Amino acid sequence: MIGSALPRLPSVPWAGVAATGVVGFYVAAFAWSMEHRAYDMWGALIVFPLLLTLSIPILERLTRDDDVWVQKLVVWALVAKLVASFARYWMAFVLYGGNADAATYDLVGRDLAVHFRDGDFTVDIHRKVIGTGFIMIITGIVYAFVGQSILSGYLVYSWFGFWGLFLCYRAFCIAYPDGDRKRYGKLVFFLPSLLFWPSGIGKEPWMMLSLGMCAYGCALLLVRRRGAYLLLLLGMTGTTMVRPHVTVLIMCGLIVGYLLRTRPQQVSALGPLRAGFGAVVLGVGAVVALKQVGKFFGTADLSAGSATEVVNRTQTLTSQGGSAQQTAEQSSAIDPAHLPQSLMTVLFRPFPFEAHNLQALLASFEGVFLLALMVTSMARLKKMPTLLVRRPYMAFALAYVLVFAMAFANIKNFGILTRERVQVFPFVLILLAVSKPEAPDGPTPKRRRRVPAKPRGTAGVVPVGGASGGAGSSPAGTGIPAAGRGDPQWR
Repeated sequence: MIGSALPRLPSVPWAGVAATGVVGFYVAAFAWSMEHRAYDMWGALIVFPLLLTLSIPILERLTRDDDVWVQKLVVWALVAKLVASFARYWMAFVLYGGNADAATYDLVGRDLAVHFRDGDFTVDIHRKVIGTGFIMIITGIVYAFVGQSILSGYLVYSWFGFWGLFLCYRAFCIAYPDGDRKRYGKLVFFLPSLLFWPSGIGKEPWMMLSLGMCAYGCALLLVRRRGAYLLLLLGMTGTTMVRPHVTVLIMCGLIVGYLLRTRPQQVSALGPLRAGFGAVVLGVGAVVALKQVGKFFGTADLSAGSATEVVNRTQTLTSQGGSAQQTAEQSSAIDPAHLPQSLMTVLFRPFPFEAHNLQALLASFEGVFLLALMVTSMARLKKMPTLLVRRPYMAFALAYVLVFAMAFANIKNFGILTRERVQVFPFVLILLAVSKPEAPDGPTPKRRRRVPAKPRGTAGVVPVGGASGGAGSSPAGTGIPAAGRGDPQWR
C-alpha cells in the first residue's frame, strides 16, 4: 500500500558476530596446531588466553576509580604487549636463526623445570647466580608452571614486562597527580622499544618488572604512604640479581628524591625517627648494592681506578659487530663534563644516517621522535625547576636519567644500547609528561556578540525603506518583522 511504512529490518550485532568469528578461528587454529605442531608451539595458545583471563579482572579492580579511557588503555596495552612477544620470538629465532641469549635460557630452563617439578631445588647451574644464571632459574620456574614451551615462556616474560610498565604508570599517577596522565600512559605503554624489547625470554622483562616495583615503592615513599619499603626491597632485590649496577643508579635517584621530599605540615613525635630510619635504610641499601656491583664486575674495590677498568672492559667487549659506534674515549664517558654527549648517545642515537640495517633504522626513527618530542615540550620543561622541589618524584626520575646516561654511554654497540636503554625510557617519559603550562591570566572569556534592542511602539509605522525593505523588514501597517511573525513572542 502506498504510504505504508516498510518493515524495519533487525539490526545485526556486529560485535557479537566478530567475537564469534575470532573464537571460531582460534579454536580451529588450536586444533590444527595440536595435530601438526609440538607443545613447544601450540602451548602458547593456552597460555595467551590464560594470562588475559587472570590479568583483566585485576586491572579492572586496580583501575576502578580511574577514567574509562584508562581502563580501556591498560587492557589494550596488555594485549599489545603479549602480541609483541611473537614479534620478539620471530626476530630471535627466524631473523637471527636462534642466535640469541633466549636460546640458552630456554635450553637450561627446560632441564631445571624437570628438577623443580620434582621438588629438587639444589640443582647446580654451573655458573654464578647473579646475572645470566638468575634468568636461567626464572626460566626454569616459568617452565615448571606452563610446560616446556618457548613461545609460552616468551608470553610469560612479556607479561612480566607489562606489569613493570603498569607499576611505572601507577607510580606516576601517585607521585605526580597533576601530570599529563594521558600522554605518559600512551608513551609508556606503546613506545615501540618498551613494547618490543621487554617481550621475550631475557633480562629486559625481568628488569622492567623490578624497576616498576622500585618506581612504585619510591612514589609511595615520597608521598608518605605505606608499603614503600617492601616494594623497594622487592624491586631492588630483583635488579640486584640481574644487573646490580642498575640498583646503584636507582639508589642515586632515590636519595636525591628523598632529600628533596617536603616536610609534612603536621609533624608527629615519631617524625624525626622515621626520617632517620629512612636515611639509614637507604644508606645500608647503597652499601650493599655497591658491594654486589664489585662482585658482579669482579673488582677488588670500589675505587675510581676500578670504575675506569670496568668502563674500559665494557667498551672493548661492545666495540665489535656491525652496530659498533663511536663514543667518548675510554673512561671519559663517565666524566660529568661529557654529560650532554652521553645523554644524546644513550637516549637518541643511532641517528638515521648511522643505521646500517633495518633494525637500526627503526630504532633511529624512534630516537628522532623522542628528540622532536623533547624539543616541542620545552614549554612544559620550563616548570621543571619548581617541580623538582614540589614533586620530588621528578627529581628522582631526573637524577636516575642523568646517572644512567653517564653509566651506559660507554657501550659502543647500538644493538646492545637499544636494548639496554629501555631501562631508562619509563623515567625519561616522566619528564616529557609535565602538565601543560597554564595561561598567566587564565582562559580568555569569549566575547558575546551584542544584539541591538528591538524598538518598541512601532505598530503602524513603516520602517525606512519599508516598501523595498529587505530581509527582516516588516510589511506596511503591521510593525512585525517578517522573519519574526512565526515567533511565539509575536502571537
